[in-house]
Parts: sequence; C-alpha cells; structure tokens
Amino acid sequence: MRVWDHNNLSSPSHIKREQTSRRLRGERIATQLSSEIIAGDLLPGTKLDEQGLTERFDVSRTPVREALHSLVAQSLAQRIPYRGVVVSAISRERVEQMFEAMGEIEALCGRFSAERMTMSERGDLTFLHDEMNTLALQLDIDGYRAANTQFHQRIFNASHNEDMIELAATLRQKLAPFRSSQLGIAERLQQSSKEHDVIVAALLDRNGDAASRALRRHMVSAAKQVLSAMK
Repeated sequence: MRVWDHNNLSSPSHIKREQTSRRLRGERIATQLSSEIIAGDLLPGTKLDEQGLTERFDVSRTPVREALHSLVAQSLAQRIPYRGVVVSAISRERVEQMFEAMGEIEALCGRFSAERMTMSERGDLTFLHDEMNTLALQLDIDGYRAANTQFHQRIFNASHNEDMIELAATLRQKLAPFRSSQLGIAERLQQSSKEHDVIVAALLDRNGDAASRALRRHMVSAAKQVLSAMK
C-alpha cells in the first residue's frame, strides 16, 4: 500500500491545497477588478491583459484566467476576437433591468418558500439570520457578505423548484459584484439586516404575500444603493 508524504508536492493533499489556494486567489482578483469596474475606475473598452494582471497581483496566469472567466460570466467583461478580454459597457439601465429581474425571481422564490419550507429549513434560516445580525453589529463586512449569499440561497432552495433555483443562481451570479459592493457600506449593512428581519418573519409566518413583498423591496433597496454609487 502506498503511503503519501504530505510534504510531497505530488501528494493528493498538497494538490488539493494548491487548487484551493489558486481558486481563492482567482476569486480575490475577480472581486478587486469587479469593484474597479463598477466604480468606473476601469472604463469600458479597457483591455484586461493577462500578463499585466499577473504582474500587478503577483500571481501565475491560472488564477488570472479564472478571474477573467468569472468577470465574463458576470457580463462585466467580454471576450473580443483578436483583442482578448475587455471591460464591458454597463449602463444604469442594464443594472436596473438585472435588479428588476432578480427582484421578481426572489419574490417568487419567497412566495413558494413560505409555503414549502420544512421545519428544519426554517430553523436553519433563523439561526443564520441571528448570526448575520451579530455580524452586522460588528460591522464584519466580509463575514456578512458570505452569510448573505447563504441566506438568499437557502430561500431559493426552500422553494423546492429546481428551475427557479437554477434561474435565481444564474441571475445572482451576474449581480454578485453589484450586491457585494453595496454591502461594503456600514449603513447599508445595518439596513440589510433590518430588511432581513421582515423577510424572515414573513417566512416563519408562512405568509407568501408578505415574503414576496419583502424580498422585492429588499432588491429595490439594494438597487438604489448601487445606482447611487455608479458614475
């Protein structure tokens, strides 16, 4: 039987750690670039050169390529023949359309979830919400952002409708940089937590109409913050 040396660069554990590290580097690069695109620091048409980015972030090409792939998937950048990856033109109207669509999907998932959530799902959501309230009070932006993704995903999953879950995930991926940016403001963090109070209460009461309204308003509130910050 072969025994792997964990210090061996070819061992499964080392390979897995390296893959995880590379993925995290790619995510950090994508987050930084998306923030610059949304803020208008990277203008539409700007070429995102792989070599230049590897030097800027002091990484290999692999995490840079993963970051660029993520930006293209989120429609923040596009691949153009003979030019490579360039920053997309993102208008206020386009952002409004994405938030509008997300609001309707969130509202529909909320309506279904209010009726279909199991006791276990309701308990898990309540526990997560309590943790998020603590994170908001501590102004733990990164922690709240990560928990916020779980919060909404749990509502999607509780709809128990595979097509709606898939559609919600697709739209959420496109809006992720915008939603993440608006949670970087302390006041918005506190407001988001209060809006979640209303959402959770409606879901626990099995009130589909109230859950639908609360989630739609939640998206409107997030959109208002994002649009006010766009140049």
